[in-house]
Amino acid sequence: MSVILHPTAPEIARAAALLAAGELVAFGTETVYGLGADARNGEAVANIYAAKGRPSFNPLICHYASARAAFAHVVPNAMAEKLAAAFWPGPLTMVLPRAAACPVARLAAAGLETLAVRVPAHPVALQLLAAFGGPVAAPSANRSGRISPTTAAHVLAGLGGKIAAVVDSGPCAVGVESTVLDLSGPAPVLLRPGGVSVETLEVVIGPVGTGAPMIQGQAMASPGMLASHYAPGLPVRLNAGTVAADEALLAFGPPLPGAKLVFQLSAMKNLTEAAARLFEALHELDASGAALGLTRIAVMPVPNTGLGRAINDRLSRAAAPRG
Repeated sequence: MSVILHPTAPEIARAAALLAAGELVAFGTETVYGLGADARNGEAVANIYAAKGRPSFNPLICHYASARAAFAHVVPNAMAEKLAAAFWPGPLTMVLPRAAACPVARLAAAGLETLAVRVPAHPVALQLLAAFGGPVAAPSANRSGRISPTTAAHVLAGLGGKIAAVVDSGPCAVGVESTVLDLSGPAPVLLRPGGVSVETLEVVIGPVGTGAPMIQGQAMASPGMLASHYAPGLPVRLNAGTVAADEALLAFGPPLPGAKLVFQLSAMKNLTEAAARLFEALHELDASGAALGLTRIAVMPVPNTGLGRAINDRLSRAAAPRG
């Protein structure tokens, strides 16, 4: 049963403790209610996808208590510094290159080498983030494809029983999601319009280009939406029943015999564990497999139910023909 917490110091501390324990906690921001998990905990992040019923792993926005905390996990540029000074805390999300020592789980960024970060302008959210002391991955707290929630009651109507708690922060003042601006390339690109207008951004940093739109206001239509992206350097073979001598193995359950290199997604066939380890697995098999002279990655079947659908969606993209 999902618990309703109130914006008092003891109950905010309780919410922070739930996050630290790997639980899901929804909380209000100035935009919409977010479904929060410890961004450093891959299994907690996987549970966000499970609770929302997301069909694929898309990048999540990581929330921080301050610009300093956010910029410790990414590589900010001068433009990002200007925007942070002008709009943080506030409804602006910046996509920046991931820092080398970034502790955020790769699943939270869907395997990308960038990270979407923001500092929300809501006193309760900021208190929770400060009490927790780390990054909180938080897409909108609704079932995938449904209307974004702006009250605690909206959250419970869609996710009641699927999350540990919701911090009732009152109705959201802005009511639309944050603006998402990609600053990882040579020029700024708008990925999603939101609480900060493009015209306002351009006053601070000059012209802003337009990229691919967001999906349902929740997930970045990033390069990961292309059929062949996030693919490792080694070709990927799906639904493997055997392993060739030149193949690394991505195992799910007891490994197939004969592989020189194996990465186990989940020995007990736990889909949440498998989801949490997926991108780490692809990175590791690609690098270590190439070093061993292997030429392909064989992937054991994963059931296409629950989180398995999202895992298979990403694996199918990794295995798509290269363009």
